[in-house]
Parts: sequence; C-alpha cells; structure tokens
Amino acid sequence: MRTLREIPALREALGDARRRGDRIALVPTMGNLHDGHLALVAAARERAEVVIATIFVNPLQFGAGEDLDAYPRTLEDDQARLEAAGCDLLFAPDTATVYPRGLEAQTRIVVPEVTEGLCGASRPGHFDGVSTVVGMLFNLVQPDLACFGEKDYQQLAVIRRMVADLHFPIEIVGVPIVRAEDGLALSSRNGYLSPEQRATAPELHRTLCALRDALAGGAEVAPTLEEGLARLRQAGFTPDYLELRAADLGPVTATTREAVLLAAARLGPTRLIDNLTLTLPR
Repeated sequence: MRTLREIPALREALGDARRRGDRIALVPTMGNLHDGHLALVAAARERAEVVIATIFVNPLQFGAGEDLDAYPRTLEDDQARLEAAGCDLLFAPDTATVYPRGLEAQTRIVVPEVTEGLCGASRPGHFDGVSTVVGMLFNLVQPDLACFGEKDYQQLAVIRRMVADLHFPIEIVGVPIVRAEDGLALSSRNGYLSPEQRATAPELHRTLCALRDALAGGAEVAPTLEEGLARLRQAGFTPDYLELRAADLGPVTATTREAVLLAAARLGPTRLIDNLTLTLPR
C-alpha cells in the first residue's frame, strides 16, 4: 500500500489506474480505524480493482466545543490495518493541503432538506463540512464508487442527495453497521467511554430493538418513543433525539411502510448514535 500526502501524487497514481481501465473505489475516513471501517474496505475490495482510503480529520465538520483537538489520530496503526485489509492507496493530506486558503475562505457545498433535524439540528454546520470535504474528495479521486457506513444514516442520505443533485457519476454503497458482541455500534468515539460507561452503552441498541419490535407490532408512535426516551434516561443517557422517520428521512405518514428509528444520546461526554430500519404494519 502506498501512502500519499500531496494532490499531484494522488492524481498521478490514480491516472495510472485509470489508464489501465481499473475500477476505483473510495473509502473516506477520519482515521482511528476499527472493524466498521475495515468492512467498508472489504466492500470496496469486492467491487473494484483499486481501493483508495482517505484519512483526514476534517475541521470543517466540527462545531465549537466539539472534539476536534481530542479526536484520536493513529496513523501508523491505521496504515497497518488498511494494508492488511487489502487497501491499495492511502491519501492522508494535512489541513493546509485540503484548505489552502483557510476554512473561512473555503467554498462550501450545502445540501438542503435532508440535513434538517436529527444531527443537523444539534450540530449546526456539521453536514456542510461533510458534504464539502466529500465533494472535494470525489473531485480529486473521481472514483467509480464510494463506500459509507449505515451507522451514520443521515450522513449517508446527505451524500446520496449531493451525488444526485450534482450529477456525480459515482455509485454510493451503504455498508451495514458493524457491532460489538453486545450490540454497541462500533465508533471511533467509543474509546472515550469509561469502563462503566462502556458497560452501559449497549442499552442504546437494546432500547432501539425494543422500540422496533413494538412499532412493527402496531404500537402507537408517540407514546412508544416517549417510553424509549424514559428508558434511556433511566439508564444514564442524556438523549439528544429519538425519532421515527421514513426510510428517506421524510416524515412518517399513514402510508409509510419502510422506516428507520434514529437515536443520538450522550453518555458522559461521549455522543453515541445508532439506528435500526423496520417495516411498519399496514
């Protein structure tokens, strides 16, 4: 695996692959890799001759008071894990390479509607930062496909909308959530949890499972969600949101069948997110 830091070297390497007629897959990450990220690499490896991962802790998607400075940076370990997973190229630029004129002067991509509510409400500007850096990576790499985890359900919806609206000729592959044995969705931020908090954290998934089963069985939405919020608070979480939405993140109506339960909650200083899809009864 080659690690590239500069844009000209990236373009040269990808030009060689393109001249060979290879199919190129992109896996964007912020590093501190876990098995969820490696599942993205595996999905890319199944679909393309050349797999390129990126590691960039994107300051544009962190709000005031968020964990930009504390976000774990583990490049050497990440390189070893990517190489073992069969990644061909790693692009790991610094901030000045990505944003040479600084953050304030940076052109931004804003995706309306699908960014509203959920994480978009509690993290203003976050998805503008995500769509901007992902759009930039799409332009730099020009992949045939890109893989993203379904744990970040709203993020995946934002990227799908951006690709459709801006006519990027890129297939977006959603990869199922990878979980620990106790159900906790894998996340780089799980490392912030204390041992006691780590023991509590799977209750978020267990709560969503209980709500999914109740709603799929015909339970009323509003009281079921209130019960879920109470259960999370009793377990020690501070819920940010707990919502039922249509699969496209629109509102649930009388005709909605495919839906998604989405939750975000803090456990101490750590913000956890999770989701489950379900089919509502007729």
